[in-house]
Amino acid sequence: MNALRVIRIAAWMAVAVLLGVVIGAGGTLLLQQRQPDTPKPPADVAAIGGPFRLTSHKGEPIDNARLAGKPYLVFFGFTHCPDVCPTTLFELTELMKEPGPAADRFNVVFITVDPERGTQQLLAEYMTSFDERILALRGSREETDAVVKAFAAFARKVPVEGGDYTMDHTAGVYVMNAQGRFANMLDMHESREVRLEKLRRIAGAGA
Repeated sequence: MNALRVIRIAAWMAVAVLLGVVIGAGGTLLLQQRQPDTPKPPADVAAIGGPFRLTSHKGEPIDNARLAGKPYLVFFGFTHCPDVCPTTLFELTELMKEPGPAADRFNVVFITVDPERGTQQLLAEYMTSFDERILALRGSREETDAVVKAFAAFARKVPVEGGDYTMDHTAGVYVMNAQGRFANMLDMHESREVRLEKLRRIAGAGA
């Protein structure tokens, strides 16, 4: 075997080894990409639902202490929301019909993240489209920011054409127990039966 042939064989072997490494690494990368991310809790669940004070669409002062004693749901949104907010409130309205009188064992709270436009008068008009047991709350910008932080939620203004703005915000519904501690999230993408089971569970807890 001449020296040139030995060099060629060695070169091809090196290429084969390198190709094997690349394929192996690529396979590992593909496996990593296909594996779903590990779900993470929204935050330190023990801290969710800290102290807050707001005003209802009926003009009543409402704070976390007043809500304690009954399980309650909390949904963040705004009155100028074109789809997610009214859809979620309509779905909550429909879901509250299913447990019947048992739905009185928990409260449902809608908190506006846009108090500049979501005045008390507008909130009062807005809530006439939904179950009368749903309580809409608003506060000053400082109070709103405080309650968003208390629930480890998210809300920010997004400018749109014409100088107006919309709001990005947490879309899930927080489920709080009778002690005001975080218990679960109600995801409107879940099946109706799953959501109803969560409501039945908190209704039972509020009995």
